[in-house]
Amino acid sequence: MSQIQAIEPSPRALDLARQVLRIEGEAVLALTARIDGAFLRALALILNCRGRVIVSGIGKSGHIARKIAATLASTGTPAFFVHPAEASHGDLGMITAEDVVIGISHSGESAELLNIVPAIKRQGARLIAMTGDEKSTLSRDADAHLDAGVAQEACPFNLAPTASTTAALARGDALAVALLDARGFGPGDFARSHPGGALGRRLLTRMREVMRAGEAIPAVAPEASVAEAIREITRGTIGMTIVVSPERRVLGIFTDGDLRRAILRRDDLEVLTVGDLMTRNPYVMGPEQLAAEAVERMEKHKINQIPVVDDAGRLVGALNMHDLFRAKAI
Repeated sequence: MSQIQAIEPSPRALDLARQVLRIEGEAVLALTARIDGAFLRALALILNCRGRVIVSGIGKSGHIARKIAATLASTGTPAFFVHPAEASHGDLGMITAEDVVIGISHSGESAELLNIVPAIKRQGARLIAMTGDEKSTLSRDADAHLDAGVAQEACPFNLAPTASTTAALARGDALAVALLDARGFGPGDFARSHPGGALGRRLLTRMREVMRAGEAIPAVAPEASVAEAIREITRGTIGMTIVVSPERRVLGIFTDGDLRRAILRRDDLEVLTVGDLMTRNPYVMGPEQLAAEAVERMEKHKINQIPVVDDAGRLVGALNMHDLFRAKAI
């Protein structure tokens, strides 16, 4: 039986890979000089659109069109992809006079895309062309043209769509982010369009969903002894006990760190109460606040635990960083 000979990478493989990244990086960077009035016209067309944004392209441009449509949809601009060949066989019914169509073609001469342009125009929809040639047929027929031209492809033969598809994708991202900003689209909006993933979970989870409540909250009165407080810290397993008034209002917290500092000061722990040693005015949060806010506050102030209080300042919960990890809010 003959042996299959292993194929070794070419010695120039690393140099070639670096060259690809350099060419594509330069192609994207060159687009910054072409963010101009045409970009603003395209932005205005979409912002004033009362329908949807339809993104279309064939071949590799079609793959880029799908990604741009997905990015637009997830950042506050309702959008979907229509295949130009399928559009000629019935899918044109998805496009209405209220819509804006973004046609992507590096040459601007893709027959499948040009075939549906007259129907798009008759329908009354507006057309944005994204091409590498501002004099192409698609560019001339468009209401706005986004120049995504590149000096060369990263392919050694200057044939395979590489730098040109990267440039078109970057153009689409620039458009999506500009629209996001113009619409005032924020993290909460983003979370609502991503409820099923880890990102949505981080952005939508509220304190009441991850906090410890009821008997699970470690709490003592201010007159409690240090020994009582240590027992409560141990029982609660969140590295602190909360010091509360008879009405359950938060007066302070007593943490492992407070205990260590008291020992280093050589305080008389037999005489002093938790009220004497506690950290007063701790950071607190409400049960309806987002867990992501707790993460931000903990990181900013270098703390590991937060009491949760109601509108009257009464203790209703507590959590630490490990609770947020378990809830996958981090």
